[in-house]
This record gives sequence, structure tokens and C-alpha cells, in this order.
Amino acid sequence: MLRTYSISDGRILEAPDGNGKIMVFVAPDEDEKRRLTVEYNIDEHTLHSSLDPDELARLEFEPEHVAIIYKRPRNFSAQEGTTTFKVASSGLFLFKDRLIVVQPEDIPLFEGKHFGRMLTLPQVMLGLVYRSIFHFLEHLKVINAISEELEQKINTAMENRYLINLFALEKSLVFYLNSINTNGVLLEKLRNNATKIGFSAEELEFLDDVMVENSQCYRQAEIYSNILASLMDARASIVSNNLNVLMKTLNIITIGIMVPTFVVSAFSMNVGIPLSRHPFAFWIIMGLALVSVLGFMLFWRHKGVAGKGL
Repeated sequence: MLRTYSISDGRILEAPDGNGKIMVFVAPDEDEKRRLTVEYNIDEHTLHSSLDPDELARLEFEPEHVAIIYKRPRNFSAQEGTTTFKVASSGLFLFKDRLIVVQPEDIPLFEGKHFGRMLTLPQVMLGLVYRSIFHFLEHLKVINAISEELEQKINTAMENRYLINLFALEKSLVFYLNSINTNGVLLEKLRNNATKIGFSAEELEFLDDVMVENSQCYRQAEIYSNILASLMDARASIVSNNLNVLMKTLNIITIGIMVPTFVVSAFSMNVGIPLSRHPFAFWIIMGLALVSVLGFMLFWRHKGVAGKGL
């Protein structure tokens, strides 16, 4: 699917007539891929790399254009109760008179206040990388909120699905860290080759701002990743402790039932036993069973108080 946009008074507007200088290909089909490789001389391998989620961010110089592969987060989804965050690749191909954007899925591109004052195609290219950084930051906030919610649930529950969710978040942060880091390497290459690309002074200033934002985004993702990694063992210990408390309660109940059962069983053997001919034998045995329960409860309470004192 192809959409075209034009730059008018510093704003990016859709051009329904197809004559815009910005061309956005969303999940291009075979005909569109053929057009990109034949008409615009885009390398076929680079084109496929822009649709490959495992591809690293990079910068390439071609005779007629500059090719950029950058990383961005995909829309997060919940699968089988587990929230997953994945990354995708997108391609930017900067020509002298046009900018071609290739992406695997349809997402809003030209949103945000920094797209309100775009004057040149290199600025739009940098703005798209800038937009991906803010997209990462938005997802990091969501990950932090989900992890806090899961932490509260783990404190009171013993279900494995909460820990599985945490593992999924930790795995997502690893992918995010790698993607943000490769974007940082890409920005460094753009800065080092600014003269070759032809960036103006204003575009270089914008590039420096993008590099600062990417660096801050990486540090924030690293903090979240370290927090999750350091607390995983503690949260697993909480689940284990909750299980121990439950088993302790069940053991108390079991022993409490066994004590009167033993008393009643002792007086129900098929042999000669005391009180067998006593008229109140039944009530005496029930009383002994009740006394045994009370004695067990007093013993356990005294043992619990003594343990707390230690």
C-alpha cells in the first residue's frame, strides 16, 4: 500500500494525487517491491532488511540515495494472558528530491509536535527516527506500569502466570535495549557522515537533539531492565514463601484433626479397654477428644509466641 505526502508551510500533509515528495510503502507487495528496486534502484537486500524485524539498524550510501534501516517498537499485544513487546525494522531511502519510507505495518508516522515545523526531507527523515524514540519511551512507561501491577499480585498470589508475565517483560526489555543501542550507533554514523549526506546547520542541531533523546531512552530502558532482573529472584522467593505459609497452615489443620482422631480410634479397638462398661463412656471419650484439641491449640499458640520472642 502506497501513501504520498508533501511538505507545506512546515507541515506534512497527505497528497491524494500521488505527487508528494514523501512516499510511504506499507507492507509492499511484489509489484511495489519491483517498482522500488527497478524504478528507484533500491538494493533488494536492503529493501528486505527494512521489513526484517531481526535486522540491525545501519546506514548505507548508494549512488543515488542514502539508505537507513532503523528500529522501532511494534504495537504491543496480549497473547494467552502474556503481554509481549516486540520490535520491527523500517527503511528510509533519502533521494535529492524525495524520501521513500518502507515499513511492515501501518502505524501513524507524522505525529508529534516536532512534525509541525518540517522544512526539508532530511528533517523528516530524522523526525521519523525521533518518533521511534518517543514510541520506545511510551512503551517503557507501559512496561513499568505492568510490572508494578504484577508485583502487587505476586505479593498475594502463587500463580506461575504472573512470573511468566515478568519473564516476558524482561525479555522484551532485552530486545528494546538492543534496538535502542543499534539506533544510537546509526545516529553516530549519521553525525560522522553529516557532510557527505549534506545536513544543514539546523539539521545537525536536530540530529544532536535526537542523539540526546536516544541516549536518555537507552538509560531508562537499562534502569527498568536492571530493576526487573534484580527483583526476579526476590519475587520468586515471595511465591515460595507464600507456598510455605500455606503448607504450614495445612499441616496445622491436619495435626489438629489427627489428635482427636487418635483419641477416638484408641477407644474403638476390638479389645477390652477401660470405660467399656461405663454408662457415660461416649461422652467421656468425646470430652477427651475435645481436651486433646484444646491442648494442641494451647501448645501451638505457646510455641508460636516463643518463636516470635526468639
